[in-house]
Amino acid sequence: MSNKNIMIKCENVGKVFETASDFNNVVEGFNLEVYENEFVVLFGPGQCGKTTILNLIAGLEPVTEGKIVVSGEEVMGPSPKRGMVYQKTSLFPWFTVMKNVEFGPKMMGVKKKIRREKAQYYIDLVGLTGFENHFPIKLSGGMQQRVGIARAYCNDPEIICMDEPFGHLDAQTRYLMEEEVERICGRERRTVLFVTNNIEEAIYLADRIVLLCNCPTKVVREYEVNLPRPRDHVHPEFLALREEITNAMDKTQ
Repeated sequence: MSNKNIMIKCENVGKVFETASDFNNVVEGFNLEVYENEFVVLFGPGQCGKTTILNLIAGLEPVTEGKIVVSGEEVMGPSPKRGMVYQKTSLFPWFTVMKNVEFGPKMMGVKKKIRREKAQYYIDLVGLTGFENHFPIKLSGGMQQRVGIARAYCNDPEIICMDEPFGHLDAQTRYLMEEEVERICGRERRTVLFVTNNIEEAIYLADRIVLLCNCPTKVVREYEVNLPRPRDHVHPEFLALREEITNAMDKTQ
């Protein structure tokens, strides 16, 4: 990856949350480089600080110490250059699929004809052709996540952050959405930072897995995933990597 551009650089990042009676040190000495068009998974125990790191990179929370540089600019707040896909889709319930997907370009002043064409492209890409006029309440959980992914891509971000986007889906839908994300990322190359605590999901999707420890979280180890795509969950190399990472995670808790 060294010959590619660095899209995300975290340098000795720390985050402390202050409450009325205490300080909660969530992230400490966090260092990471993510390269252009790389799919990186942040993997670790539940409540270890993965989402906090994602929010810091997205500019939704300020760092307490260190700095984060994205595309050569220090992160000082949110930016349309960094798209977000959440576990809870956060769709506007009063908007149709089309209006949800085109919302970002509309706020940026893109003319209706152009933004509609763009939104239609991403609606088609995520497999929701024919659902443009449906409201979120009429869609399944997996379909709602497809809308969230289309909305994130429609803003033309340089980086897409995904925070356990399939965590609330049933197992069958989750596998389907993993396959869909792999297909979409193959078509629309972006730098993706993906948070999960599901080891199979991490290995299936990632170019590189970053293993984190419990709070205060920091990088324990990184794993290059060189398995051919699409990946087979029962392939011996897949299972061997799963066992290796699981054993390493057990030692961090």
